[in-house]
Amino acid sequence: MTTSRETDWMNHPAIRALVDAAARLTPEERITMVKGLIPALADALPEEEFHEFIEELRIKGERYREAKAHPGEGRAQRRTPGERR
Repeated sequence: MTTSRETDWMNHPAIRALVDAAARLTPEERITMVKGLIPALADALPEEEFHEFIEELRIKGERYREAKAHPGEGRAQRRTPGERR
């Protein structure tokens, strides 16, 4: 869930337990869970922030796939920008 000292504060035990439990679900069940969270997020965030969040999810997926395809090359070599530019 976190990969650096800058984001280590986000490694909350209750959130970690939820993420670990979700990881045991099928991909279809995880998609359903994420879709179930979206309406509350859309209501809670201003429209622009919500769109930025959705874009962050897209980038997170691209970065993960790129890192997995090129292990050990590090962030500096990646084409997809990260949160910490």
